[in-house]
Amino acid sequence: MEKIIKNRRQFSIHIFIWAILYSVILFLLYSEGKEITLKICLRIAFGAVVFYTNYSLLVPHLLLKKKKIPYLLTVVVLLMIAYLVISNVFVFDLYDSRNLLDKRPSKFIIIIFFNAVIIIIGTIIRVYEQWIENDRIKTKIEVQKNKTELESLKNQLNPHFLFNSLNSIYSLTVKKSNDAPEAVIMLSELMRYMLYKANDNKVLLKDELQYIENYIKLQRIRIAKNENVKMNIRGAITTQKISPLLFISYIENAFKYGTDFKGNTEVEIDIGVKEDELQFKCINIIGSVAKDQENSGIGMQNTKNRLELLYPGKHWLTTVEKDNKFIVDLKLKLD
Repeated sequence: MEKIIKNRRQFSIHIFIWAILYSVILFLLYSEGKEITLKICLRIAFGAVVFYTNYSLLVPHLLLKKKKIPYLLTVVVLLMIAYLVISNVFVFDLYDSRNLLDKRPSKFIIIIFFNAVIIIIGTIIRVYEQWIENDRIKTKIEVQKNKTELESLKNQLNPHFLFNSLNSIYSLTVKKSNDAPEAVIMLSELMRYMLYKANDNKVLLKDELQYIENYIKLQRIRIAKNENVKMNIRGAITTQKISPLLFISYIENAFKYGTDFKGNTEVEIDIGVKEDELQFKCINIIGSVAKDQENSGIGMQNTKNRLELLYPGKHWLTTVEKDNKFIVDLKLKLD
């Protein structure tokens, strides 16, 4: 359907341009007192034959397929055919053209020049249209590729989150903690958000922040020594929107590795919002938990990839280890 609409629009544009061009030529001839004969009209119309022979056949089948020499030779042949037809069939009215090689060479030059201009214009238009089409296809492929990659990253992220959360609840059940039922309810709220809202391209920032707060509540239930687990949200949260699940991997990582050998967990999360700009900062101590070299950082790398796809040129991310602390500093432009 899209192709049909495009072809109709292109056909209408061509008809309009040719109508304007012929009207101008006929008007100029009429204003100079020349009689508008059938032969003149046919000669002008033959220009369209030359144009579309080049535009529809020679350029797409030769030039655009990098067959430059055959294209140039064919153009020369087309110009000679145009000269022969116009000078012998449609009689060049300005001269007495009884034989092919008129003693006045200007007739030959005028015909060749006129048709060469038509061919050049047709070539430029066809090459430009092909460039636009190639760019459109390239953009479409890139968008589809990005969409597929984002879906893949989300599919990797959700099981990763669920696995970590179930581990947290499992530790509560092992300890026979009274907080285990509440933790299950909290997890169900988190999963509801991920299933029904996080699949959208954009979510309200306030909903995303509520999701983060619920996750931290779940972690507080799991952690015995949680006095140094802090979260601070600053700024006016109104109707801003954001791509979902951008921060959770960094927060997961902070809780996973932010506990020292004494069992003290130190995680500090600061989120500041100023109009259309958000700053996310997550700091955790580098604790005693050994890193899983095979799976460590999967969620964080996924988030980095998503940021590059969703906020190209609109985010600034740094991750550093300093004074036995791991610091994530992210700034991005909101929608």
